[in-house]
Amino acid sequence: MENTFSEITRTENFEQMSKDKYDLLIIGGGITGAGIALDAVTRGLKVALVEMQDFAAGTSSRSTKLIHGGLRYLKQFEINVVKEVGRERAIVYENGPHVTTPEWMLLPFHKGGTFGAFTTSIGLKVYDFLAQVKKTERRTMLSAEETLQKEPLIKKDGLKGGGYYVEYRTDDARLTIEVIKAAVENGAIVANYTKAEQFIYDERKKIIGVIVRDLLTNKEVEIHAEKFVNAAGPWVDEVRGKDYAKNNKQLRLTKGIHLVFDQSVFPLRQAVYFDTPDGRMIFAIPRDGKTYVGTTDTFYDKDTAHPKMLSSDRDYVISAINYMFPDVKITKDDVESSWAGVRPLIYEQGKDPSDISRKDEIWEADSGLITIAGGKLTGYRKMAENVVDLVAKELCVTQQRNLKPCQTVHFPISGGNLGGSANYNSFITKKANEAIQFGLTEEEGYALASKYGTNVDYLFDYAKDYQELDEDQLTPFVYAQLMYAIEKEMVLKPVDFFIRRTGALFFNINWVKKWKEPVLAKMEEVFGWDSEQTKEYTAELEKELKDAVVPIDEQGL
Repeated sequence: MENTFSEITRTENFEQMSKDKYDLLIIGGGITGAGIALDAVTRGLKVALVEMQDFAAGTSSRSTKLIHGGLRYLKQFEINVVKEVGRERAIVYENGPHVTTPEWMLLPFHKGGTFGAFTTSIGLKVYDFLAQVKKTERRTMLSAEETLQKEPLIKKDGLKGGGYYVEYRTDDARLTIEVIKAAVENGAIVANYTKAEQFIYDERKKIIGVIVRDLLTNKEVEIHAEKFVNAAGPWVDEVRGKDYAKNNKQLRLTKGIHLVFDQSVFPLRQAVYFDTPDGRMIFAIPRDGKTYVGTTDTFYDKDTAHPKMLSSDRDYVISAINYMFPDVKITKDDVESSWAGVRPLIYEQGKDPSDISRKDEIWEADSGLITIAGGKLTGYRKMAENVVDLVAKELCVTQQRNLKPCQTVHFPISGGNLGGSANYNSFITKKANEAIQFGLTEEEGYALASKYGTNVDYLFDYAKDYQELDEDQLTPFVYAQLMYAIEKEMVLKPVDFFIRRTGALFFNINWVKKWKEPVLAKMEEVFGWDSEQTKEYTAELEKELKDAVVPIDEQGL
């Protein structure tokens, strides 16, 4: 990929959007909007996308970070949801094995718990069937002794056994970025920190354009297109509120939080899906020397852009941990980091947060605005296919165009050109060995290849540049990631880098604290910020660091 995704490109994109007319304008740069952009552009459509925050800044960087089939939806008889998203897991994995990996999951069952031996066995067997799970990943049933061998920390009292099955772990923000980059590589034009402010209509009251504002400069332009898709996630209703033709569908936001612990405190060695004292189910997952646990599920009506962890949220998760892993004895002081996110679910009157369907819905207003809402991270590619099918069908009528069918079932995302998941391990081993030539350790090379896939050669080049420039503020490892993020991934602020491009604020908060000053200094040099901008972006990062650890009601808010 050439230098097509930087601050310079963003500025050029913003200008270019006002000059061209597009087949499709997408509002929203989370995983749903990213998927729609990739699907549409690979069918031959001229595509633009605007995102008012950074890409993946909303729900798409704050999920449980699993590409999973939704086993619990079997209990609610949402068979089609399980069937569809279950089958999508393998597709997402094969198209981007550097951001998605199989994760064996242990589901222990205790006397009086949500699942018993029979329901677990049958449920997982139906799950395997619906999701068309390959033979090597089908469920097995374990005795109590075998369950404890897999994870000795599990509560022994009342343990009757466990189910063992495969889910897929992902980096949700990097998945979103790689999908958007793939769309850009194939001709889509995108801009972050760009907000859709107002619709423009023709004499038939059909949308023909959108006034968008660059939130960094306050400059406004008009973007014209044939079709418009609202994929704004938690902001879907806000975007629809700008349109005269809003129908009676509405979202209900629910909030979920996750806590992160160092493995020295919570030495979990096996991912576990387990009962809470109140009968819900949550995940505990080991990842890169940490263990993260979540999620909560509560109705939310506060600041959509900045959901916060409450003391009650934190205490709920800690209570659940100590219920299922009593020997760990976790306290609030053990929390290293956390994140909170909101789910945009389609409102169903009288239902508890956990019972509202995760199914997606698509509807079209009289104005022509197409809205996609609901759904799960796992199903993003199929959701995009359904949206673009509708767009293509209408363009075939209005423009007499014959567009390609969906191309994304076997379409590697950026960094995923490995020839399939079977080649992943040999690829990263090879790249780890190569890394030494570029002033990196073998371990650093392994980490970069694992995270960036086939784009890792760009990072190696940056590491080499670092040595030639005789830099001393950073290290080749940090410099390579930062410069790649700035020049190839449209990073504009420190929080973009530390949260969404590296995930470090969630999973390696001490690394953020160590490198924040040198990274800020380098970004200031590259972007030419004035003192006020530097002060603003520094304060923004400091606030995120604080919010990751300190609950909102302990801040006196």
